[in-house]
Amino acid sequence: MEEKIAKDVRFLKIYSALLTVGIISFFIMSFVYSSNKKHFEEIDVERINIVEDNGDLKMVISNQEKQHPGLVDGEALLERERPPGIIFFNEEQDEVGGLVYQGNKEEGALMVLSFDQFKNDQVMQLRYLESKKSRTYGLQLWDRDQNFTSTKVINVLDSLQRLDYSREEIREKMRKINNGEPVAAPRLFAGKKRNKSVGLFIQDESGNDRIRIYVDEQNKPQIEFLNKKGEEIPFSNLK
Repeated sequence: MEEKIAKDVRFLKIYSALLTVGIISFFIMSFVYSSNKKHFEEIDVERINIVEDNGDLKMVISNQEKQHPGLVDGEALLERERPPGIIFFNEEQDEVGGLVYQGNKEEGALMVLSFDQFKNDQVMQLRYLESKKSRTYGLQLWDRDQNFTSTKVINVLDSLQRLDYSREEIREKMRKINNGEPVAAPRLFAGKKRNKSVGLFIQDESGNDRIRIYVDEQNKPQIEFLNKKGEEIPFSNLK
């Protein structure tokens, strides 16, 4: 009888121990699972970095003070003041565009959604810009020489700026380096310009206005064809 009671007590002890271990394991696993996915009703944060498993940066959501300066070939650009917003990065660790915005009584307002060419700067932009004197908004397109990448532009600009060249002199030097062709040129704008004209404005490969279809400040419709010098071409001379 005593032997049977001893066996029962031993069984209960083992059962109790196993049950305790099971309960503890359950709570530990529940905690680990819940810690991998958290729910917040509201958070205040100055910057969020979205990264891949290997640490590669994919997106930054930031205020102005902590905004990312940008990446080219995985290298951060020099620190610079940038508006708050969202910046995107590709697998090559290049900045590829983003959404930025700001607005105040002194400097005006802006909201810009940009799309960058691969290994280069923006080629498409949806934008709104306003100052005390003017307001413009619409869709802007550019052409950029694919052989004149962002890395090359940065290196050339850095060298020329160290020599104290003006903006116009830098532009001309870069054209000479690029066999006389512009490194980048605007090709199309659709929207409202600073002179209050609203319409479609198309440029050639050098960025010269060639076609303008718009309604001017006096609400008069206009259609203009221009040569490379900006001189209007009569309709009778069009071929």
